[in-house]
Amino acid sequence: MPSNRLPMATSSFFFPLLLLLLTFSDLFVQTRSLNFGINYGQMADNLPSPSRVAALIKSLNVTKIKLYDSDPNVLSAFSNSDVEFIIGVRNEDLPSLRDPSKAQSWVQQHVQPYISQTKITCIAVGNEVFDYNLSQLTVNLLPAMQSMYNALVNLGLAQQVTVTSAHSYKILASSFPPSSGAFRQDLIQYIQPILSFHSQIKSPFLINAYPFFAYKDNPDQISLNYVLFQPNSGSIDPITNLHYDNMLFAQIDAVYAAIKRLGHTDIEVKISETGWPSKGDPDEVGATPQNAETYNSNLLRKIEQKQGTPANPSVPIDIFVFALFNENLKPGPVSERNYGLYYPDGNPVYNIGLQGYLPEMSFDSKSNVLSFNLVVYIFTFLLFTWELSRQ
Repeated sequence: MPSNRLPMATSSFFFPLLLLLLTFSDLFVQTRSLNFGINYGQMADNLPSPSRVAALIKSLNVTKIKLYDSDPNVLSAFSNSDVEFIIGVRNEDLPSLRDPSKAQSWVQQHVQPYISQTKITCIAVGNEVFDYNLSQLTVNLLPAMQSMYNALVNLGLAQQVTVTSAHSYKILASSFPPSSGAFRQDLIQYIQPILSFHSQIKSPFLINAYPFFAYKDNPDQISLNYVLFQPNSGSIDPITNLHYDNMLFAQIDAVYAAIKRLGHTDIEVKISETGWPSKGDPDEVGATPQNAETYNSNLLRKIEQKQGTPANPSVPIDIFVFALFNENLKPGPVSERNYGLYYPDGNPVYNIGLQGYLPEMSFDSKSNVLSFNLVVYIFTFLLFTWELSRQ
C-alpha cells in the first residue's frame, strides 16, 4: 500500500515554504472595499514615498483618494490599481486656466499621460476659493472650470473625468435649521452660475464640512454627543419636522436646501473633507485622540451602512475623510497638523478598526509586483531551506 507521507527531504523543504507563504499572505488578502475616500495631503517633510502609500491604501481597501494637486509620482504609484482619484488645480493657477489653450495644456500634461493606467475621475478646480476674498480668484473660478471641462471634451476625456470645485462651509449664510440653508448673499452672483454649470455637466457639488469647528466655537451650547454621532436627543427641524441626531447630516441637508433655494434639485452634494483633530491648541476645545477616534469610527460605520440624510434618505452619503497623514508643515493652529488617521511612519494615530500596513520595502508602482530586494530574499530563503533539506 503506497504511503501518503512525503519523503523527509521534501517535507522539510515544503514546510518552511508554507511558513513563508503564510507570512506574506497578509499582503495579498483581498477583502471588501471600503465605501469612503481619503484626502491625501502632502504638506509635510516626513511622509513615506508614494509607492509605499499605494501599498498602505491597498491594504486598507480604500478605493477613492483626493489630492490637492496632480503629483505625477502619486499618479504613477497608483497605476494599475482600482483607486479612483480626484486631482486638484491650485488656486493660484485659476487666472491662467481660464484661457482655453492653457487649460488644454494642463489636461494634456496632468491627465492624459496617466489616465490609461490610473483612474482619474474628477478634477477639483481650486479649493475653498471664496474663503480668500480675492477677486482674481473669485471671478476666475467658473471660467477656469468651464475651460477645463471644454479641454476634456476636446480631448475625448469628458466621459471619464468630470469637473468640480471644493468649497468651505463658510459659503453658507444660514445652516440651521437645515431646511433654512442659504448661501451668503455676496456670493450668490458667483454660485448661481456655478450651480448651472454643475447641472449642465452633471457633476457633484463638493463641500468641506467640519462639525469640530462648530463645537470648538460653542462647546457650552452644542452637545459633544451630537457632533460625534453618539446617542443624543438630537434636534427637530421645525419646518420639515425631520429629526437630526448628528450635526454632519444637518450640515449636508443645509447645503442641499441652499442649492434648492437657487432653483436646483438635480445636483448631488459630496463631502470633500470632514474629520476631527487628535490634538489642538489650548483653546481648541475637543481636539483629543479620543474624540477623533469616536468621530471617525462612527462616521465610517454610517458610511458602511450606506445611510442617507433625513432629507435625502435614499442617497448614501459620499465622503472623503480628512486626512490620511498628519502633516507637519501645515500652517495655522496645532489642530491643522493633526487630522491624520496615520503618523508618517505608518502607525495609526488611534484605532478606528482599519487594518492598514505601510511596508518597509518599496513596491514597483508600474507592475505592482514585489520589489527586487524581496524577490532576492525569497530566493535566498528557498535556497537555504533546500540545502537544509538535503542534509
